[in-house]
Amino acid sequence: MLLNIAGLLTGFLFLIFSADYFVKGTAAIARNYGISPLIIGLTIVGLGTSAPEMLVAGLASWQGNTGLATGNAIGSNIANIGLVLGATALVAPILIKSSILKRELPVLLAISMASYLLIIDGQLSRLDGFILLSGLAAFMYWLLRSAKRSKANDIDALDVEFSEDIPTDLSNSKAFFFFLIGLIGLIASSKLLVWAAINIAVAFGVSDLVIGLTIVAIGTSLPELAASIASVLKKEPDLAIGNIIGSNVFNLLAVLCLPGLIHPGAVDSLLVSRDFPIMLGFTVLLFFFAYGFNNQATINRLKGGLFMLFFISYLGKVYLDTIGI
Repeated sequence: MLLNIAGLLTGFLFLIFSADYFVKGTAAIARNYGISPLIIGLTIVGLGTSAPEMLVAGLASWQGNTGLATGNAIGSNIANIGLVLGATALVAPILIKSSILKRELPVLLAISMASYLLIIDGQLSRLDGFILLSGLAAFMYWLLRSAKRSKANDIDALDVEFSEDIPTDLSNSKAFFFFLIGLIGLIASSKLLVWAAINIAVAFGVSDLVIGLTIVAIGTSLPELAASIASVLKKEPDLAIGNIIGSNVFNLLAVLCLPGLIHPGAVDSLLVSRDFPIMLGFTVLLFFFAYGFNNQATINRLKGGLFMLFFISYLGKVYLDTIGI
């Protein structure tokens, strides 16, 4: 058991560092080739921050552990809003100024509802996987058009923050080195993490869904937690909320599609009846908390505290269901 716990912690640690190198290298390469910071941030960085979830879900699905894969996708979305956004708002209130992010919030809500409709029958088929993958392509296209339109009309607040955050001092050779090291690290640490998580699930007699929803979901959300808190401390609140929205969209479209494409079949009934509706509830709450009744897009400390309270309550619910109370 100690070996499995050590493997899990080591996998998390290297996953975080590998994701950072991967995102930094990829973003620097794109910037060196003249791609605008706004487009890099919305697409490349957005996908990069979901790379841990994608690798874990892909490997777990390949090994037939679809509960771990689906649980990681949905659990990460719950953790991103409840834990990451809640903790970040407690550090400093988040004022959303970017017009793109204000348009992304309804899109995230729509994608969340559409994803639920795909699995409400208890199955995640290969067709469902292709639909989610097609949704990813459509979303990326919409993001690119929104970024270009925003750039043409005016400088978006998010563009300024991305410009300050994306490395400008990395040569192509160094950026490619960061990219390769990050990619190799992501693959290796994901394999270690999946191996340890499955062994722990077997040892404790719980389903791989529970491990994916809790331990693995929280662990793979740590890069978002670090990035969001760092963003608000640097007075870049749009980056903080942008990390959450982008990651949640990519978790549904780029991560949840993998079990369907690689190992289609039935999904755990609890995912359909408990976890997905709770994720939808968190997403609806984020939508209303972000706008409020006065149309000011702000996540203050009170709202952050409520997110944290709801997240802890959710973990309690999973625990009680697991022990059969």
